Amino acid sequence: MNTASDTATDTAPATEEPRWLTAEEQRTWLAYVDAATLLEDHLDRQLQRDAGMPHLYYHLLVVLSGSPQRRLRMTELAMSTKITRSRLSHAVARLEKNGWVRREDCPSDKRGQFAVLTPGGQEMLEKSAPGHVAAVRQAIFDRLSPEQQKALGEIMGIIAEGLQPTEVGADLPWLR
Repeated sequence: MNTASDTATDTAPATEEPRWLTAEEQRTWLAYVDAATLLEDHLDRQLQRDAGMPHLYYHLLVVLSGSPQRRLRMTELAMSTKITRSRLSHAVARLEKNGWVRREDCPSDKRGQFAVLTPGGQEMLEKSAPGHVAAVRQAIFDRLSPEQQKALGEIMGIIAEGLQPTEVGADLPWLR
């Protein structure tokens, strides 16, 4: 026979203990956080020094440069760069002010806009790319063996894929 306390226990959701990181997992996690933070700072400082722009702005120029007609819908650019629409809008406004990007209205969608890389933006990208590539190479690829480089690419791909759910209503930066 069930008592009131038995019934309450049977229907109450089980509280799970957190799956704490092992000492080795904690070491790996902290090494990742340190490396990611230092790498972003390193790339930002190099690009600010050599091109007068943060790493995000450079990445936007790179993505636009590799797009057909050097243009993308703003929503596609946000998705490609994994940032929120409001952050993208602010960044594109700064790039417009520098003359490196311009916005164009989308003829098929009154609310849509394109970001278009200008000749001045392409010139700035070409000027700043050698220093940026050297910084990336020095910070990452020159420190890793070919096997480590391959493993890093596979690991980062798995992590990125897992953080981009495909179900409707997924909370992804470019949807905010």
